Amino acid sequence: MRRATYREGVRTALRDALRRDPRVFLLGEDVGRYGGAYACSAGLLEEFGPERVRDAPLAENGFVGAAIGAAMGGLRPIVEIMTVNFALLALDQLVNNAATLRHMTAGQVSVPLVVRMATGAGRQLGAQHSHSLENWFAHVPGLRVLAPATVQDARDMVLAAFDDPDPVVIVENQVLYPTEGDLDEDAPPVSPWHAIVRRPGRDASIITHGGSLSKSLVAAELLAKEGIEVEVLDLRCLRPLDVDAIVATVTRTHRAVLVDESWKTGGLAAEVCATLVERAFYELDAPVARVCSVEVPVPYAKHLEDAALPSPARIVDAVKGVLHGRI
Repeated sequence: MRRATYREGVRTALRDALRRDPRVFLLGEDVGRYGGAYACSAGLLEEFGPERVRDAPLAENGFVGAAIGAAMGGLRPIVEIMTVNFALLALDQLVNNAATLRHMTAGQVSVPLVVRMATGAGRQLGAQHSHSLENWFAHVPGLRVLAPATVQDARDMVLAAFDDPDPVVIVENQVLYPTEGDLDEDAPPVSPWHAIVRRPGRDASIITHGGSLSKSLVAAELLAKEGIEVEVLDLRCLRPLDVDAIVATVTRTHRAVLVDESWKTGGLAAEVCATLVERAFYELDAPVARVCSVEVPVPYAKHLEDAALPSPARIVDAVKGVLHGRI
């Protein structure tokens, strides 16, 4: 066990996968000489060479398509797309090819593909690099979608995705890369397909994922100082959702606040809300509250970007709202 950054957690997993299976190769924008847009592949080109750490041009539809073909041919590509906004150029490949081929071939063809991409805002990179579109991928049957929020999950989820025979999309909130946490490089990866309670509580449940987990935990600390104990559930896997864990936390607390950095309209929080209505309606003692990004393209100016995103203060207000009937 050691202290490490989130990007080190990712890099540890990439190195491990490259070492243990000669079929693995990395492909993506700046993954080679530059070491990755977020330094997740730094040093891997020197260790494994240009055949296995391959730089790609800004042509997401092309190189994701090439990776799908390589996966169909028996290789194990791990693709990095610089930002979820750029991944939109590869939607055709991911939705119409990677996600469908097992179904359309009656199980004869699998696509063991891992696609990593940065998501979220908070780094003043402007609207074209800062959106949270992970729910778009979570909408698609045939894809699995993971959202690591901790250093350990950053490592474990890459390894778990690498072992999966079907395509897995990993969305990594870009504000997490420099953050630190505990990393056990020798531990077997914890199953990523289940949600985890990061903080137990009795008064309300905060259900969240990715970059919003740390904000939710800060909000929980602030509420605890006022005698309000909230449970914080980290979804971790966005498709398939761990419905049992979502129902279980609300069954314990009877109130729910959903924190999601994507927009409210048509977002993942709406899906979780609908799930609660279908599966746990009579457990709810108050309407479900959603804390999402303001419905504008993410601003560049720091003060406007901060105002547009979920914050601990907004989460605290939402929890108090469901407790005191203000929703």
